[in-house]
Amino acid sequence: MKKVDCKKELKNLYSASAREAVAVDVPAMNFLMVNGEGDPNTSEQYKQAIEALFSVSYTLKFMVKKSKAADYAVMPLEGLWWIEDNTKFSVDRKEKLRWTSMIMQPKYVSSDDVKAAIEQVRKKKNLIALSKLRFESFYEGPSAQILHIGPYSAEKPTVAKLHVFIQSSGRSLRGKHHEIYLNDPTRTASEKLKTILRQPMNDT
Repeated sequence: MKKVDCKKELKNLYSASAREAVAVDVPAMNFLMVNGEGDPNTSEQYKQAIEALFSVSYTLKFMVKKSKAADYAVMPLEGLWWIEDNTKFSVDRKEKLRWTSMIMQPKYVSSDDVKAAIEQVRKKKNLIALSKLRFESFYEGPSAQILHIGPYSAEKPTVAKLHVFIQSSGRSLRGKHHEIYLNDPTRTASEKLKTILRQPMNDT
């Protein structure tokens, strides 16, 4: 059986340095996605989205392993974050946040697979967010990213460092703030959490 390590194949996108930001070119990739809004620390909507995303992603993993003889690890949770007026975006304004929670799916996963996996999950669990889940391609293109180590609430200086890197290279911010969560916060001490912070950018 073919063993697939998507994080290794996409090492430049799913690993980063905490010392300095770097430029990356992010290709189109397929994701399971759920949209919502509100503070992720208190929002029931956010918890429901995460449960649906992981339930379907693990169902897909076992479906693909059985039907296509490809074994892969489920990719980490990611999040796009913004507010209505994104020129005033701040990670501190959690009550104003709008978000897309998502998990990247490898090339072996088709839209038909996703439909079948959702139906499998629906038969076993009554997950509210299943009806909001979608499967689509997402493209970011030229971006910058850096690794933040520590609690999510302490991201602000790292975000600032990322933005300074973009602006000092003669470029401007574009699109939505993007986070990739490399640890499970329920199993990892907050000071050891690792989060890739990514920001799409434009040439000025």
